[in-house]
Amino acid sequence: MQRRIREITPSRATIEGVGVRLHRAIGFGPPEQYDPFLLLDDFRSDAPDDYVAGFPWHPHRGIETITYVLRGSVEHRDTLGNRGVIGPGDVQWMTAGSGVIHQEMPSGDAEGAMYGFQLWANLPHSHKMMPPRYRGVRASSVPQVRAAGRALVRVIAGTVDGVAGPVRDIVTAPQYLDVTLPPEATFIRPIPPGHTVLMFAIEGHGAAGGRTIRDGELGWFGDGDDIAVSAGAGPFRFLLIAGQPIREPIAWAGPIVMNTQDELQRAFDELDEGTFIKDHDLVTMP
Repeated sequence: MQRRIREITPSRATIEGVGVRLHRAIGFGPPEQYDPFLLLDDFRSDAPDDYVAGFPWHPHRGIETITYVLRGSVEHRDTLGNRGVIGPGDVQWMTAGSGVIHQEMPSGDAEGAMYGFQLWANLPHSHKMMPPRYRGVRASSVPQVRAAGRALVRVIAGTVDGVAGPVRDIVTAPQYLDVTLPPEATFIRPIPPGHTVLMFAIEGHGAAGGRTIRDGELGWFGDGDDIAVSAGAGPFRFLLIAGQPIREPIAWAGPIVMNTQDELQRAFDELDEGTFIKDHDLVTMP
């Protein structure tokens, strides 16, 4: 059975960090709505004043943050000694686990453009206090597949036509694809029944699950076995995001997501006491 779109919502303008203007596609409704995904921010802008203030030092616990850059760059540093720059086509998949404190500072390209997205994925209770780990994925390591001979798919996580993305061994079995369709083309994708499936349009407009979806809009699919997305008279580009729901209680405040209010309070107490960062090694994945 083919999935139909249950709901289409426009992303909403908001301000994060110390004045970064962005559009939020996920993060305003009940936190369980798109389980296991909690937040999706679209920080595309051609105006440096919208983003240069960045996201100075802040903590995370209990989640994974996935940063995907199309133009410009994001410099990353953390209190565990890691640092790097995420450039065009690069991905950083950070599992905060028991806790990290880091900063992310965007820079525009030669034309002042900064295009990127950040997705937050929840962790189940059994993994919330796992050692933090990073996957820094260069653009050259993200495979591109011509699905059905027409759709161009950048495979960040998941497998398309036997080609696996570089991000693996994630608890929620995510799929994260950047799909570009030429005019009049259709992309059909099987998704395990019961998994949450979302698409976020980032260029042009297309049709999916009986609905039209446009740049800056989020489509949330109902259940089924697969999805079909078609472009109209022009090209259409979208992010396809899917994962296995966790179905656990969510206690969320700012950058920390736990299962109970007691656990949440303990995290903030540890921040105040200086015991937030745990004494185990950071795992850096290839």
